[in-house]
Amino acid sequence: MRQIMGTLAVVAAIAVVVQLAMFWKVGPMPRGAPTPRPEGNGWINLLDAAHAPQWRNITDDRDIFAIRDGILHIPGGSAAPLRYAAYTGERFGDLELHIEFKVTWRANSGVFLRVHPEDPVHRGFEVQVLDDHTQAPNKNGSGSIYDVASPMFNMALPRGEWNSYDITVRGRQVIVVMNGWKVIDTDFAQMNAPIGKFSTPFAQLPLEGLIALQDHGGEVWYRNIFVRKL
Repeated sequence: MRQIMGTLAVVAAIAVVVQLAMFWKVGPMPRGAPTPRPEGNGWINLLDAAHAPQWRNITDDRDIFAIRDGILHIPGGSAAPLRYAAYTGERFGDLELHIEFKVTWRANSGVFLRVHPEDPVHRGFEVQVLDDHTQAPNKNGSGSIYDVASPMFNMALPRGEWNSYDITVRGRQVIVVMNGWKVIDTDFAQMNAPIGKFSTPFAQLPLEGLIALQDHGGEVWYRNIFVRKL
């Protein structure tokens, strides 16, 4: 009996090891590349000389970003409170947005759309920006609609490399393309009940607002911020 119990224990241990190995196995993953900045009629460069002065910290009076040579730099340094650099020259509804970014170690930020300046988190929505290259896609990772919709793939490139988002918003439909791969295609109109951390159903979010970038304490750079109204 003792021998049988010992054999069963060994078999059980082997089964656990096999399951763990299968869980942690990492197979080939897709790798994308930033899409080029858009050209043609209707595109507005929000970081050119005419538009760059209209970026503001809409949270408080602290200097949280600088724009030089067409790059918006958020040095981070303090994660409390969360702050937001927003383009205040115009409110946008339906749009196409191209934006490029790169992050440092453990950086956390986000691209916010249809934001109300008094409550960016709950009266707008976020496409997450995060230092999470090679991690599994999830509802709080790169390319996600933060805490609501998980991307099909995590297409984040290693820290220090430029990434791109191409985001299309029509009514309540949102499409996110990260580094050339469509990772989100969702309809907020179906979200009639609260999801994740948000008490307001996404079907009830405003249909227009500001474009904002989150200062979550990590260092991040943004460039080639182009928008076209639909």
